[in-house]
Amino acid sequence: MRDILQGKRILAVDDEPDVLEIIQELLEVCAVMTASNYEQAEGLLLKHSFDLVLLDIVGVNGFALLETCTKRGFPAAMLTAHSLNIDNISKAVLLGAVSFLPKGELANLEIHLAEIFEGLAEGRTHWRKLFDKPRFFFRERQGMSRIKYTEA
Repeated sequence: MRDILQGKRILAVDDEPDVLEIIQELLEVCAVMTASNYEQAEGLLLKHSFDLVLLDIVGVNGFALLETCTKRGFPAAMLTAHSLNIDNISKAVLLGAVSFLPKGELANLEIHLAEIFEGLAEGRTHWRKLFDKPRFFFRERQGMSRIKYTEA
């Protein structure tokens, strides 16, 4: 699993410094850059190339940054604690995010990212794998069966 992450260029965007620190610690095999606000993130997205971008939704205008990622061809995953609802998940799918990760799953970030990169290598997003997980806790509670997604 760590092999697929080795040397990957990751941009993590979150307005909570402790979340950015945790991501950097968990992804020590990756080259992680961080941004704590929209302006910093946009500047990095326009100057650098990334294998994956992790975007908070609230506090950094994550959906606007997702649009920039999509235009630049960078895969992006939404990372949030308080915006786990069908509207935001649907919006993430429509705007081109490859996954939606609850901050409560940060301890498993390496596993999630390895799955994302495996899927990307096969030309797939992470959505199907994420939705099919038995533990995908918002499937029933948030009406996940109503979300339509397709593989590129």
